[in-house]
Amino acid sequence: MINNTVLVGRLTKDAELRYTGSGIATASFTIAIDRPFKNASGEKETDFINCVAWRKTAEILSNYTRKGSQVGVTGRIQTRNYTNNSGQKVYVTEVVAESVQLLDSKKDSQQKPKQQPKPADDDPFDDSDPILDSDLPF
Repeated sequence: MINNTVLVGRLTKDAELRYTGSGIATASFTIAIDRPFKNASGEKETDFINCVAWRKTAEILSNYTRKGSQVGVTGRIQTRNYTNNSGQKVYVTEVVAESVQLLDSKKDSQQKPKQQPKPADDDPFDDSDPILDSDLPF
């Protein structure tokens, strides 16, 4: 059986870090992901996916991200249920994050000067402007 999920989106608010009674860190967070198509009225829709991270992943997420941070999440879908105070059964579906990648860099969060567009007659295969390691997204 396969239960694997990969998501890239932005945090809708700061991750909520808590600790269990035995001292294990857990963070709950929601990421917003735009759908790649428009609905019948021509508008883009967004999905809001609830996620939970545990242990060191939870602490890193809480310490190094904030509302609007772009993250990549690899994990699995989990469903659970409980009975609330009114006696109603509540079903919860969430992604248990096994790995979280922080996709914003410190540079990205600071004001960056606008880059000047290159003239249209530039040769895209000209090697005089080499690609640096810092230019790579990984």
